[in-house]
Amino acid sequence: MEAQPYAAAPDDRPVLGSLPVEPLLTSEFDADPGAVYRRLRGRHGPVAPVGLMGVPVWLVLDYREVLDVLRNEYLWRRDIRYWRARAQGELPSGWPLLAGYEVRQTMFMDDEEHRAARQTLHTALRPFQEARGPQGWELRAAVSRYADDLVALLAAESGSAGFADLGAQYTRPLLLMVTTKLFGCPVDLGDELVMDLWRMLDGGPGAEPATTRALAAFTRLAAHRRARPGDDLTSYLLLADPRLSDEQLGRELFMNAVYLNDITGNMVLNTLLEVIRGNATVRRSLSAGQLSETVDRAALANPPVANMCFRFAARDTPLGNYWIRAGDAVSPSAAAAHQDLLAIGTSRLVDPALSTRSHLGWGAGQHQCPTAARELAGVLVAQAVGRILDHLTTVELTLPPDQLPWRTGPVVRGLRLLPVRYEMARPPSRHRGGVPREPDRRTRGLLAGLRRLMFRGQG
Repeated sequence: MEAQPYAAAPDDRPVLGSLPVEPLLTSEFDADPGAVYRRLRGRHGPVAPVGLMGVPVWLVLDYREVLDVLRNEYLWRRDIRYWRARAQGELPSGWPLLAGYEVRQTMFMDDEEHRAARQTLHTALRPFQEARGPQGWELRAAVSRYADDLVALLAAESGSAGFADLGAQYTRPLLLMVTTKLFGCPVDLGDELVMDLWRMLDGGPGAEPATTRALAAFTRLAAHRRARPGDDLTSYLLLADPRLSDEQLGRELFMNAVYLNDITGNMVLNTLLEVIRGNATVRRSLSAGQLSETVDRAALANPPVANMCFRFAARDTPLGNYWIRAGDAVSPSAAAAHQDLLAIGTSRLVDPALSTRSHLGWGAGQHQCPTAARELAGVLVAQAVGRILDHLTTVELTLPPDQLPWRTGPVVRGLRLLPVRYEMARPPSRHRGGVPREPDRRTRGLLAGLRRLMFRGQG
């Protein structure tokens, strides 16, 4: 897509090419990204030039400017074809984040194409959104069942009191089991889902082949469900839009798997962390039985997507103290913007009564997480958090909060593990009618794949 001819930049508003940029992903950022956001804001104002793996981009820091970018879809485009550096061949060879951006699916569409794709997803998810419908009821029952199975396995392996990693031993397998059920996955897709989605999301040197393999796996799933429709999201997507090819459907499943496993999984872990570490406002909501408010407060303190995917300027425009050229990439930072909301006592941006619902954990504007997906994910997070905390009478971190290992990257900031010491009142029963209820083959396969990945490292 061609950018318009450049207008003359005002003398007092520099452009990206004229500014020195500092790399964002540094050891300082790994240790304390909040301090980096504050320093960038103090030096540059609401928008800062940064280097992202060798590519200069704009990082949008202030809540008001972030909302402007997220809500104005006509000025700030999601289609990667607007990106000038890509169109002109200026990206470094093998730039690790490009593979994910090249997957053409709903998240990277604009205008009517985007609205039609969102409607298809909304229609397909609606049966699972309705708690009183058969599909919604069964999905929620399955989440509780899977959670109880994982707690029972933990008790069998480590006892009713001991040590655990609530990431590897609870949250991640739980979300993988939910994905397998929701998508109607055959058993043999489990390991691919674990291994390759994480490699792609980490943006390492294996990101491109991992993306290719994951897309191939979801394309095979699409073909499988086209031939054998079931009571699952894949089949309902085909029912909502029969024109979808296997490749198109595979790309949509890919996107939803990323959100369900990484984004929703991070929200579960981040909520658990805020509860365990003693965040007063989060724990007050939990004590009052307000699980949705608990999740919102945790997302405000630690959003699952720290820096959201790029938008591309459709035309030259001012933003903050700088002049954004048509085709420039900007990354709206939810984590930096939330610093404004957390300073609610002095901020004039948001009414305190609305502050927790003003978090950007699900995005904002036309490209925010679709309503049906957002509501379903919120229910899953609340259910996952509530279920594990119901079983544990005592749970405390085994590392100081500032020593927890984080998966830091350009988009997500998620815990690599959540190590705790726990005590449980009584493990959930794994017996039905006197017969031990062992995890099925699919559950065992997902857990085995996840553990292989955790012990190998997350290259």
